[in-house]
Amino acid sequence: MTLSQVLTRRRWLLKAHNQHIVVVRGNNERFVHPLMKALIWAMYLPDYPNSTIEVRIEDRYKPDVVAFAPDDVRFRENEPIFWGEAGQVGRAKIEALVRRYPDTHFAIGKWNTRLKPYAGIIAKALNGVKRHAPFDLISFPEHSADFVNDDGLIHIHHEDVIWQRF
Repeated sequence: MTLSQVLTRRRWLLKAHNQHIVVVRGNNERFVHPLMKALIWAMYLPDYPNSTIEVRIEDRYKPDVVAFAPDDVRFRENEPIFWGEAGQVGRAKIEALVRRYPDTHFAIGKWNTRLKPYAGIIAKALNGVKRHAPFDLISFPEHSADFVNDDGLIHIHHEDVIWQRF
């Protein structure tokens, strides 16, 4: 399959599950980074319908994909119910976030890579931490741009990727 015309531009209008989002590729940003953000958004949209991309929250760290549950009393104001990261995420960031947000569902997406080394880092970060939400690690296959059609519609599910839940 050839690359969707939508993904050849700097600004991508993408759709999934009857919603849409605009993803802007930075000048020095690798193509796969904004693509992974969009794929994470689309994969988790059924569970977190108010998800969005690149929204700064009141935290030292900025999520690539985030969702809030403003009516859920379990979550403090500005505490995300879902946090997605695409690409490189340092051990210190993972350790800080899993402790700070024990009720937040985390997902880290990697591009066409083995998950085992990253699974070890996540397992160590989660060791001894009382959590009430899952932590997902995803490897997007090299052909993941094929999940976006020429109309900008994203078709992706967990069955399309290699993933591990902690």
